[in-house]
Amino acid sequence: MAKNIVYFDLETQKSADEVGGWDKINRMGMSVGVTYSTARGDYCIYGEKQVNDLLSELQRADLVVGFNILRFDYEVLHGYTPYDLTQLPTLDMLVELQNTLNHRLSLDSIATATFGVEKTAEGLQAIEWFKQGKLAEIAEYCCYDVKITKLVHEHGVNHRQLHYMNRFGKKLTVPVKW
Repeated sequence: MAKNIVYFDLETQKSADEVGGWDKINRMGMSVGVTYSTARGDYCIYGEKQVNDLLSELQRADLVVGFNILRFDYEVLHGYTPYDLTQLPTLDMLVELQNTLNHRLSLDSIATATFGVEKTAEGLQAIEWFKQGKLAEIAEYCCYDVKITKLVHEHGVNHRQLHYMNRFGKKLTVPVKW
């Protein structure tokens, strides 16, 4: 039986400034969370009222894959559960790449260099959409990020490397072991 890999991303209701700093991520609140399950073969969109369903899906996964989920997305979810989500089988591609390169990369720099696509928005825009009640826009943006996360992971699995743009606009390659 194939492993159930769950690709995951979420957006928040508030910024770090609004909750008193980056050490209070668990107070930011989830506006929308999105998963893609390889077992189901589809996306699932969760609003804040469905956060327990999202937590259940993550706990059932054979592997949760995301980008900066250990330091951000899981911390947001810790505002809703006493369960230590860092105990889940997790591949945080940002952490893995940072360990290899000794600096952080953006998902956008990888997507641009590897696939020629860019993110459609950014987190602060999603917070503004939340304040305007535009949950459909947040869900679309978050689904797109999950799709990029899935593509980046699969490319790394199949090619054992990823491309990224450095801060000077040069395309570089980094080996990966996932």
